[in-house]
Amino acid sequence: MTELAIPRLSLILLIGTSGSGKSTFAAEHFATTEVISSDDCRAMVSDDANDQGATGDAFDVLEYIAGKRLSRGLLTVIDATNVQASSRKSLLALAKEHDVLPVAIVLDLPVSLAVERNASRPDRTFGSHVVKRQHDQLRRSLRSLKREGFRTVHVLDSVEAVAQVSFTRTRLFNDRSDDHGPFDVIGDVHGCLGELRELLMRLGYIVIEDADGQPVDASHTDRRRVVFVGDLVDRGPDSVGVLRLAMGMVASGNALCVSGNHEAKLVRALSRKDVAPSHGLQGTLDELSAAGAEFTAAVREFCDGLVAHYVLDGGRLVVAHAGLKEKYHGRASGRVRAFALYGDTSGETDEFGLPVRYPWADDYRGAATVLYGHTPVPTTEWVNNTLCLDTGCVFGGSLTALRYPEREVVSVPAAATYYEPVRPPAPPERDPQVLALTDVLGPRVIDTAYMGRISLRAENAAGALEVMSRFAVAPSELVYLPPTMSPVDSSSRDGLLEHPDEAFDFFAKNAVSQVICEEKHMGSRAVVRVSVDGTGVIHTRTGRAFFDTDTQAAVLAAVARAAEMAGVFAELGATWLLIDTEILPWTVKAEALVRDQYARVGAAATTALPAAVSVLQTAADRGLAVSDLLTRTRSRAADADRFVDAYRRHVAPIDSPLGIAIAPFQVLASDGATYETRDHGWHLAIADRLVDAAPELFRTTRRCVVDTGDASSRAQGIAWWEELTGAGGEGMVVKPLANVGRGPKGLVQPGLKVRGREYLRIIYGADYTTPSTLEGLRRRNLGQKRSMALREYALGLEALRRATEGEPLWRIHQCVFGLLAMESEPVDPRL
Repeated sequence: MTELAIPRLSLILLIGTSGSGKSTFAAEHFATTEVISSDDCRAMVSDDANDQGATGDAFDVLEYIAGKRLSRGLLTVIDATNVQASSRKSLLALAKEHDVLPVAIVLDLPVSLAVERNASRPDRTFGSHVVKRQHDQLRRSLRSLKREGFRTVHVLDSVEAVAQVSFTRTRLFNDRSDDHGPFDVIGDVHGCLGELRELLMRLGYIVIEDADGQPVDASHTDRRRVVFVGDLVDRGPDSVGVLRLAMGMVASGNALCVSGNHEAKLVRALSRKDVAPSHGLQGTLDELSAAGAEFTAAVREFCDGLVAHYVLDGGRLVVAHAGLKEKYHGRASGRVRAFALYGDTSGETDEFGLPVRYPWADDYRGAATVLYGHTPVPTTEWVNNTLCLDTGCVFGGSLTALRYPEREVVSVPAAATYYEPVRPPAPPERDPQVLALTDVLGPRVIDTAYMGRISLRAENAAGALEVMSRFAVAPSELVYLPPTMSPVDSSSRDGLLEHPDEAFDFFAKNAVSQVICEEKHMGSRAVVRVSVDGTGVIHTRTGRAFFDTDTQAAVLAAVARAAEMAGVFAELGATWLLIDTEILPWTVKAEALVRDQYARVGAAATTALPAAVSVLQTAADRGLAVSDLLTRTRSRAADADRFVDAYRRHVAPIDSPLGIAIAPFQVLASDGATYETRDHGWHLAIADRLVDAAPELFRTTRRCVVDTGDASSRAQGIAWWEELTGAGGEGMVVKPLANVGRGPKGLVQPGLKVRGREYLRIIYGADYTTPSTLEGLRRRNLGQKRSMALREYALGLEALRRATEGEPLWRIHQCVFGLLAMESEPVDPRL
């Protein structure tokens, strides 16, 4: 057998005449899913695999499928004649577009054999002259395949060669995904041998010296290895010493090294290419000249063999000198190498004559950790799971390494400034309390502990900016916004849109066995942040101040006294609390809504409809055929009365010293702690203690626990809901009893609201219960609402985590702003 190598990720073109056996060959050596046949694509678009008139459409389909496979990193084989350079051109462009290696496998068999095979197939009606023409085109192509861009060409020129071949799928040089470390990734060294030795020893390596006392290797007792991010040479005092040590470590297996742009430039200089000896290159060349021709040749071979990036640890770690976009990980092309060596450049230069680089890390969304150097930074800072390790040692900064997978940064200071930077040092680290528009505007991705990466659209961020900048309380006081609450699935019960059974079913399907049903107060959602001294803030779910300054001060003082009397501050070891509440009556915040919308509609309906009923009754008494209209109008009048009754129940004044009542239901956070892992029973017990301490201010949240798998328990929950709503209550919220719930698909909805039949008149209109309207409402699409509720929930929890862990204000504000952006109407960000 003849064993031939093909890259694991490549685009393979089978090249051969009709009848050369390409399809049989493909079926023998490749999986069915890996092969895309032009004949199959013709049949797909025309129902005839031999319809040459469908070739254009067939190849559109073929290239579309191939592109999708390549974008997913899958080997792809094109089964077509491919004997013309023009037909190969678009496929080579496809390989280039997806940064994969193109491979040609040529079946150069005798024309007579191909003609004989075609003659035995009744579907091949073309003559032998077609096969001969194809063979001529194939023979002419053999001389140019390499020039066209094929990285590998395998020619099988006999039946025996075809029969005896087998393939080995080889990794790309950059694919070390089976190498799991642990690693110590070291930033740009630039000839700073003393600092490199010190850093290696601090990392726990034993440095090995030769007879002349020069370091030639370093090993770690815990089998750790170094990964150099490139730029070993130039500018520093001892590039040869750094090369000798790094080359020894790579040779012994104690290190890996990717190429930096300075190594690439050194190779060109040593290859007698026309290279300007700037940016420290001349010093390295002088050192190498003194070191001798043999060492210089070894350095050239070493640097020339360095790959541009490595994929390590199962794809979870990528190391490249200047970083690497996600779509380039594990790919091979000139474009990928250029990005890895130089970054994402605009082709322009700045006022210092240096390339203008785009901040690719700001837009990085990949799962792999990317470690890189190239552009010096004062200190390391994680940006979207990427970290720059070039902290400017040669410029008087420090030499930095990252322990992986521990993600621990280790640095040693430079002993001196060896080279004055062309560009001034980067500006000082930002003030953690100062916000910037760039933190929130444009498309954003926020990493959360509970739901991974959450994307935000630029047009929603622009809408949120208007609300946040004009109406919200100060960002330093705004550490949390509550998420939206999704309704339950629509009920099929007669006259009902929502019912508890749908909530119980939802949580049962998501592996939540116990839920808590909490009374839904008809008030306004409010977040109360109160300190033990009575200061703080009370804001709405969109971040606006709930009360005027004087009223807020009075309410906060009363809340602080109650919390202290109830022992909550002491129990939690807290100096401040963040509490999720409803504040009643509804008119405290919704008076304009009630007066200008609901009351006007109710007044007009209850005035006009009885008059219309009277007129219609008179007409009916005279024998006119208006009975159907009279029945409908009476029904509408009754619905209007129910509508007025529904909203009036929720606007009655509160008889208390402050004229309000607060219904707390969850303690969100306090000093250094969040409480989403405490079950709702714990939270409501805290709320009950506040009620006991100040019954004139706080209102109890009634509740019941339901086992979603027990019919009798569910029946009790339904009966309780019917009692609440029958007495005019809004309804209830059904939540996982354990609080944060995780089901088979991940994070579970934090709660579903189940509202009463009469309350829903306020939301959907007085006559929403008419059969046609109700049926339309039952078709409402809740998928988007639920998706948004989950993402907002995760963002809120992330904001609390960042706040209690002492992260910078701008990091907390990103989450709060992101949640508000999801609630905002989209606005063209160019406006």
